[in-house]
Amino acid sequence: QVQLVESGGGLVQAGGSLRLSCTASGSISSFNAMGWYRQAPGKQRELVAAITSGGRTNYADSVAERFTISRDNPKNTVYLQMNTLKPEDTAVYYCNAFRNLLGLSYDYWGQGTQVTVSS
Repeated sequence: QVQLVESGGGLVQAGGSLRLSCTASGSISSFNAMGWYRQAPGKQRELVAAITSGGRTNYADSVAERFTISRDNPKNTVYLQMNTLKPEDTAVYYCNAFRNLLGLSYDYWGQGTQVTVSS
């Protein structure tokens, strides 16, 4: 049973910064990739940033110059540093862990943390 626990969300003014944390119940190196998704009311879930076990990163175009995903393997934690936040960044942010195992795909999700950016 994989558990992902998120923290760091909150209310911030436009232009401000937040850092989200996602701590896994096991070694994050056991996952092929970990990432952050977000979902605003009435919108589909979208990938924000991801990092593979090899350290490759991927970002949505809308956040690529402002957000940074990183990991701390001994702490089994993945971070999302969010700078220059905009009101359109307001959403529930979810941590995701992905694994390919014996030809099958597995996705695990955190509970979500609310990020609200005021004008």
